[in-house]
Amino acid sequence: MANEQSAFFPNGPTVVVTADATAPTAAQILPTFTAVTPPTNQYRVVNVGSVTAFLGVGATAAIAVTNAAAVTTTGNGIPIVAGAVEVFNFPPTSFFTATAASSCVLYTTPGQGL
Repeated sequence: MANEQSAFFPNGPTVVVTADATAPTAAQILPTFTAVTPPTNQYRVVNVGSVTAFLGVGATAAIAVTNAAAVTTTGNGIPIVAGAVEVFNFPPTSFFTATAASSCVLYTTPGQGL
């Protein structure tokens, strides 16, 4: 039996975060739950900006903002390079925000698949 990787299936609203030098208020992204769409902990993040953004994720808005710090030598910010599309696993009630050297937009969508 071969392993199968499903295409990404959105399961909730897309949230827009405009990253800049200071992280904006973190947004909680809640997946939609129905009988046919089980709970998900996958999130598709798209950076449509022209600079690297540092994604901050946390159990609270304050933790997400703290985690969005730009990484110089160490840190919790997840670098999302310009033009990147990434899928991550995070708890289904996570908060999201980001920082960047200049303004850029990140779209984050809950769902399942790659």
